[in-house]
Amino acid sequence: MAISKAMRAALHALSYPANIDVGKTYKVERAVRGLRTPLAPLYHLWDHKIERDGHDIRVRIYTPKKQTGQRLLLFFHGGGWVLESVDTYDAVCRNLANRTGCRVASVEYSLAPEHIFPEGLEDCYAAAREVYRHPGQFGVTSHKITLIGDSAGGNLAAAVSLMARDRGEFAVTQQILIYPATHYDHAPDSRFASVRENGADYLLTAKRVQDYMALYAGGDEAVMRDPYFSPLCAPDLSGQPRTLVITAEYDPLRDEGEAYACALCDAGVDVQLCRMTDALHGYFSLPARFPMVRRTYDLIVQFLNGEQSVCQKTNAVKKT
Repeated sequence: MAISKAMRAALHALSYPANIDVGKTYKVERAVRGLRTPLAPLYHLWDHKIERDGHDIRVRIYTPKKQTGQRLLLFFHGGGWVLESVDTYDAVCRNLANRTGCRVASVEYSLAPEHIFPEGLEDCYAAAREVYRHPGQFGVTSHKITLIGDSAGGNLAAAVSLMARDRGEFAVTQQILIYPATHYDHAPDSRFASVRENGADYLLTAKRVQDYMALYAGGDEAVMRDPYFSPLCAPDLSGQPRTLVITAEYDPLRDEGEAYACALCDAGVDVQLCRMTDALHGYFSLPARFPMVRRTYDLIVQFLNGEQSVCQKTNAVKKT
């Protein structure tokens, strides 16, 4: 159902105030988020470490009790490249493993502003390269590995896929992008209607997205136009894997995610694009009892099972 006036008022009250400087508050936010999600390992899990340039990248492996085949979801968490962690996404990954029957590998990449672009991305790429090159040690086969991420994690999944094509070190066959950030344009006069329409009063604000991106870019606006930073800026999207893009109706990132799906389709990529009605950015982190979360799991499972993809080349979107 549509968002009521009372709910809109509540969302307005809960949305990030425009005068908050993320560059000054991110450490406190990290600490608070780190306290909110105690680990509750309902499944067998273990932390694997991958070395890159002298530092270790932690990858937490979740194995569901009822594993379906030798499939693995290589997961990159959201949080604006600044917040969140493998630990704070523990419940999300446990639910993802449970609902899909897939082993899940969650990557602890370096966060901004301490580690600016492309450090976090290179961590994700190094983790992907290790998993794709040595799938046996993760109990899977390479052609059954799928990149997946939400928000900033969706951005990283798309960028890793582009990077893999360009470097030729491994082949990505599938990716799932959940309300991904794909472009740098979140100004009041943005080309994307969703930024103008949903950029305030829906929890995640356009100003917040701008602040996150500035921290990730190290304050360098030119960096934001790099295709590995803003995948929608890539001049060539051919050779990308079969893709599922899921967006949220009341999300400032909605239109850039859908534009990326359409651009992939124009480049000849097999794409399925679904917009989750009445949903806000970040809804995928809600408990699985919420219908829109269950519906998202259903879409993911159908995609993994090879359901025929639907390519949307216009602004018309398959409503779910």
